[in-house]
This record gives sequence, C-alpha cells and structure tokens, in this order.
Amino acid sequence: MAGLTTGGPNVDVGLLYEINGLARHAPGWFDRGVALLGGYGLPLAMLLLVLWCWRGARRQDETAAAESFAALVWAPLAAAIALLVNVPLRGFVARPRPFLQHEGLEVLGGPGGGYSFVSGHATLLMALGVGVFLANRRLGLLGIGLALAEGLCRVYLGVHYPTDVIGGFALGTAVVLLLAPLAMAALTPLVRALARTPRAGRLVRAGERVVARPVELAQRPAESDLAA
Repeated sequence: MAGLTTGGPNVDVGLLYEINGLARHAPGWFDRGVALLGGYGLPLAMLLLVLWCWRGARRQDETAAAESFAALVWAPLAAAIALLVNVPLRGFVARPRPFLQHEGLEVLGGPGGGYSFVSGHATLLMALGVGVFLANRRLGLLGIGLALAEGLCRVYLGVHYPTDVIGGFALGTAVVLLLAPLAMAALTPLVRALARTPRAGRLVRAGERVVARPVELAQRPAESDLAA
C-alpha cells in the first residue's frame, strides 16, 4: 500500500509520463477530443452497445432471450456494486492523484477530485463490457475494447496512473464474474416470468409476426356452386 500511496512503482510512473507526454506534441483539438471521448463519448458508446445487444437478444428463442436479458440486467447492477466497493477501497488506499505527486504532467479536461486508486471510469466501463460479454461474445469483446480505450484516455489526461486503470479493470471484472452465478440464478427466473406477461414480455422477446397465408384456389367455392 505504501507504494501506491507515494506514487506507485517506477514502471507505473514511467508509463504515466510516456502516455501523458504524448499530449505535449498533440494539437489542442486532439486533447479536447480525448477529454470529451473519455468523459462522455466512450460511456455513451457503451450505453448504445448495451441497447444494441438488447435489441439482438429479443430476436432469440425464448430460452436464449431470457438468459441474455438477465445478463444485460446484471451488467449495470454489477457495475453499481463495483463502484460501491470502490468507495471504501479508495479511502483505504488513499492514493493521491498523479498531478499532486509529480511535476510536468499535462492535466487535461480539468483535474479530478478525490483519490486516484482505483479508476471509477475504468471500473464502470469494464463491468459493463464484461456484462455484455455474458450476453453476447462478439459485442462483449467490443465493449471490453471500449473499456480499454477509456482506461488509456484516463492516463492520457493525467488524472490516473496506469495501475489505477488496471485496478479498475480487475475490480469490474471480478464483481461481474464472481457474482454472476448467483445473480443469474436469481434474475433468470424473474425474467422468464416477465416474458410470459402480455406487455412487459416484449422487453424480453420480440413478438412473432403472423403472416397471412393466401387462400388456395382449390379451397375457394366454384363459381358454378355460387350460381346454383
């Protein structure tokens, strides 16, 4: 804990300076773009990814749709639990922000408040990304990629050490996967019951379209019969 409190190991600080040092050679519009991307763009993209995954899950068969929907419900719940766990963890480690410990950093997008370890942004997005992975492997890998990009942005902005980000990734992943068996066992029956209701069931599974079949000519009454 002492290493974290005093600024982290030399490799950690070295990576911080290397990644954050890229801002010295980047134009101002790029730095502002990274700040917007890390603060709003990537979290919004993750939200849209969850909604897209939900849209695809509704088109599955009843059993798969219920399991996918339960996983998508668990993703934000797990992210909230991970953020709650991070509150006492930050106070226990009490690691100051890197710009308070080291000179020459480019602090972009405004300095963050509070302690540094672990990164809340990295925790949130990785928990959501892993949660999506439980519902859809392909989209989940994309979500994990968004989380990795968010972590890189936090170090580039100079508000987190690399180990802050790695710790956030580990915390978010651990909460999702370790509690997933219990959460899925509790949520899946509830989702299946919800799917059986007339209106709320559309949240779980899209209604099947009934296509009208044309009447066969052989089944139509003959004109002679009508005339008779």
